Amino acid sequence: MFTGIIEEIGKIKGVKTSGDNLLLSIAAKNILEGTKIGSSISVNGVCLTAVSFGKNDFTAEVTKETLQRSNLRKLKSGDIVNLERPLKADSRLDGHIVMGHVDTVGIIKEINKGGGFWSLAVEVPEEYIKYIVDKGSIAVDGISLTVTECKNNIFTLNIIPHTFEMTILKDKKTGDEVNIEVDVLGKYIEKMHFSGKKEITKEFLNENGYF
Repeated sequence: MFTGIIEEIGKIKGVKTSGDNLLLSIAAKNILEGTKIGSSISVNGVCLTAVSFGKNDFTAEVTKETLQRSNLRKLKSGDIVNLERPLKADSRLDGHIVMGHVDTVGIIKEINKGGGFWSLAVEVPEEYIKYIVDKGSIAVDGISLTVTECKNNIFTLNIIPHTFEMTILKDKKTGDEVNIEVDVLGKYIEKMHFSGKKEITKEFLNENGYF
């Protein structure tokens, strides 16, 4: 799992098809430290497995299902991506728990700057809006952010300049797709509700893969 605190911006060096899958070669530096073949790396919020390494890059394979569910299918050489290594057991959780399993893509409807921050409005498919709440956490292209307001199927975010400039948000424009991962606790609560369970216990979370 990840925290949603982006460590580095990488650049796509190459995109190659492999059957129904896609091989992404990504130039990076910091996140290569301590990373080996088989390691997980979050790329725009998608948990991918490193399958090979160069001197200053790594290659990860993206499955057909992930391509259909995320914006990785649109990547091309020269594009930039958010990168993060997995959370260590002894690390501080500065963002929120991000699994790296993208739920859907959202569409940027507005980007505005004012009042010392950037405001971003994102539209998501109607079936996912139930998991998004005011002041709740959400991962957008792998970035841990707090929802300012949620209305109909559009939610808004207020983003501080540091986060905006240190991630690929700085290159986004109206109409662009962003990967969305809703807070996993909301999905567990929904499952608990429909399963007839009355409370979240350690056993319930363990049964559903949280531990």
